[in-house]
Amino acid sequence: MSLSGGLNMDGSRAMLRQAKANLDGWIAILRRTPRPRSGPGLWPWPAGVVVVASAAIIVPVAVVTVTADAWAIGAARTLPEAVHSLFRVITEFGKSGWFLWPIGIVLIALGLAATPASGRIGTAVVAALAVRLTFVFAAIALPGLFTAIIKRLIGRARPFVGGAADPYLYDPFVWKAAYASLPSGHATTAFAAAVAIGAVWPQARLYVWIYALLIAVSRVVVIAHHPSDVLTGAVVGVIGAVMVRNWFAARRLAFAVAGDDRVRAMPGPSWRRLKRVAVRLFRP
Repeated sequence: MSLSGGLNMDGSRAMLRQAKANLDGWIAILRRTPRPRSGPGLWPWPAGVVVVASAAIIVPVAVVTVTADAWAIGAARTLPEAVHSLFRVITEFGKSGWFLWPIGIVLIALGLAATPASGRIGTAVVAALAVRLTFVFAAIALPGLFTAIIKRLIGRARPFVGGAADPYLYDPFVWKAAYASLPSGHATTAFAAAVAIGAVWPQARLYVWIYALLIAVSRVVVIAHHPSDVLTGAVVGVIGAVMVRNWFAARRLAFAVAGDDRVRAMPGPSWRRLKRVAVRLFRP
């Protein structure tokens, strides 16, 4: 082995050791012991809140199923092809991979690049960013995973699977895509992302909620879901992301409980500091 090859190998091993140390540190942070509950906003939610949340899903879904599902799907079929084509493009951006892959890659890059050479301030900035990105990742991934499982157990048929816009056609436990309509996975992802991103970066809140609404509408326009599927997915996404936020807040990770018992985002690193640390970490 050449000298340069040996040095490169040693450098790679040192980088992997540092990455493992960073990963162990982040896991230790995430396993931090939660603080005692100081109000109703913290995780876990009390039984009364769980009951109310369940009712918030079941009642509107039942109403929309009876009053709007068949009509909305029938109306969607009559829309011009240009509208369908536009929303077929829009709906593709409701897949969770648009969020999870980039966030995962950035987290890996931070784990590989963060070294003691970045300094105490640099290390703190990287840790703060990693915690916030981990929150957004979990707030999108966990509700999405729940939806991916529960929709196949419920077994609601997608529109026109049985030849008609029948919102009452079910075949539970079949684990087929054609019978995985309730809840909408795209809506779950979009609304979970809207809550998570808006919680960490409030200045983006308007844009992510517009995005979520467009994704929700697109699922009906492209006749992939009934309106009640989309509504259920939206509620699951919102509640799931809030539960993840509260889990982080209970450990004072990116969020904290204020004196009025409301969960609020903790101040994060400024863009100027993030750019300064990024240049230091990733310069040749």
